[in-house]
Amino acid sequence: MAAPEVREPAAAGRPPALHRGLRTIGALLIVLSAITPASSVFIIAPGVISQAGTGAFLSFAAAGVVGVFMAFVYAELASAYPLTGGEYAIVGRTLGRLPGFVVLGLILITQLLILAVIALGVGTYLGVIIDGLNGPVIAAVTVAVATVIAILDIKVNAVVTGVFLAIEMIALVVLSALGFLHVERPITDLIGNPVVGMDGGGVTAASAGLIAAATAVAIFAYNGYGSAVYFGEETHDAHKAVARTVLWALGITVAAELIPVTAVLLGAPDLDKLFHSENMLEYFVTERGGDTLNTVLSLAIALAILNAVIAIMLLTARLIFSSGRDGTWLPKVDRALTSIHPRFGTPWIATLLTGVLSAAACFLDEKFLLVVTGTSLVVVYGALCVAVIAGRRNGTTAHAGYRMPWFPIAPVAALLALVYVIYQNAKDPEIGRPSLYVTISVVVVAAAYFMLVLRRRGGWKLTGDPADPAADPAADPAADPVDSGGEPDGEEPRSSAIT
Repeated sequence: MAAPEVREPAAAGRPPALHRGLRTIGALLIVLSAITPASSVFIIAPGVISQAGTGAFLSFAAAGVVGVFMAFVYAELASAYPLTGGEYAIVGRTLGRLPGFVVLGLILITQLLILAVIALGVGTYLGVIIDGLNGPVIAAVTVAVATVIAILDIKVNAVVTGVFLAIEMIALVVLSALGFLHVERPITDLIGNPVVGMDGGGVTAASAGLIAAATAVAIFAYNGYGSAVYFGEETHDAHKAVARTVLWALGITVAAELIPVTAVLLGAPDLDKLFHSENMLEYFVTERGGDTLNTVLSLAIALAILNAVIAIMLLTARLIFSSGRDGTWLPKVDRALTSIHPRFGTPWIATLLTGVLSAAACFLDEKFLLVVTGTSLVVVYGALCVAVIAGRRNGTTAHAGYRMPWFPIAPVAALLALVYVIYQNAKDPEIGRPSLYVTISVVVVAAAYFMLVLRRRGGWKLTGDPADPAADPAADPAADPVDSGGEPDGEEPRSSAIT
C-alpha cells in the first residue's frame, strides 16, 4: 500500500494538515493504550476498593453505565467534527468561541500534567524489581522516550502501542485467572452483601453512599475513549470511523477493567487483609501466584504505563498543534507549533514541546498535580453534554455521521452523574475542593485571555481539515470565521450527510 500523501502546510491558503494514515483498528489501539486498562486496574481500582470494599463491583458497573452515556455523546459530536482539536474544537463550533477557548484551557493544562501523573507510576512498579529508583527522574526519562516515539509516523505508533497493549491485556487475563480459579465467595455477595474495611481492621457492611461515592472515582478509571476524536484528521472515513472507535473503546475498556476487578474481589483469600494491605494488588497476586509472578506483572504494568504515556503524548501534541493552527498564541509560536515533519507527517515541534513541559512537571509535587487535574475533566464532560443538546437544536451537528439512540437521555443522565461527582469533590477538603477552586481559576484566566487578547486581535478563527469542508467553517462563505462573541457559528446543515 502506498504511503499516505503529506499535504503541504498552507498550500493554496489551506491550513497545515496531518497524514490520513489510520484505519479504525489503528486508532482503536492508540485510544485503548491511552485509557490503559491495566494501569486503571492496578492503580485506580485499589482506591475504589478501599472506599467501597466489595461494593467496588457495583461502583464499576454503575460507572460503566455512565460511560455508555458519555460514549454516545462523544460519538455523535466527534462524527460531526472529527478534528485534531478534540473537545475544544467541538464546543467552539456548537456553543461558541468563548466556551470553546475555556475548554481548550482546561484540557491543555490537564493533558500536560496528567502525562506526569501517569509517568510517575513507572517508578512505583519498577521499584518492585530495582530498589532505590528516583521516581521523578524515571518519570521524566519515560516522558522523553515517549516523545521520541511519538514523533514517528502515526502508523508506527499504532503498531508500537498495539504491542504494549497486548502485554497489558495478558497481564489482566492472568490477574482474572488468579481470581476465578480460586473463588472464595459467590458473586451474589458482591451485589447483595457488600462489605468494606474498617479503621483498625475488620470488615463491615458497605453503605449505598460509600458505593455511590466510589462510583465517582470509577468513572475516571474508564476515561479516555473520547480521545479517538484527536486522531480524526488522520483516520480514513473519520465521520463514521471515529464514532465506531469511541464505542468499541468504551466496551472493551469496561470488560477489561470490570472482569479483573470482579476476579480479585471473588478470589481474595482474606478480605480483611486485602482491604488493609498497603498495595492490594501486590498482596492478591503474591498470595495467589507467588513473588515471581508479582515481579513479572509489575514489569508488565510499568510497560503499560509507558504505553499510556506514548498514547497521551500523541493526542496532547495534536491538541497543541491544533491550538497553533487556530492562531491561539503569537504568530511565530503558532507557525512553529504547526510544523509538520517532512518524513513522518506528524506535528514534531508540538510533540517536543509537549515532552519538555510534561517532563518538567514530573518534578512537581504529586498532590499538586492531582489537585490541578482532578476536576477539569468533569467540566469538559459537562460542556460536551450541553454541546450535543445544543448541536441538535441549532443544527451545527446536523451533518453528523452518527446519531445516538434515545436522545436526549444520554446527555441528561450524564449531566446528573457529573453534578454528583462535583458534589462529592466539594466534600473532599484534601483534593476535591481545592481542585474545584483551581478549575474555576483556569476558567477565569482562559476567559480573560480570550476577551483581552484574542478578541482585540479580531477574534479566534477555528480551522479544520482542509480535505473536509464540513469541518472548516472558513470554507463556508456564509460562516463567520471570527465570532468573537459567544454564539455558535459554522456551516449550514448538510442534510445529505445525515445518517
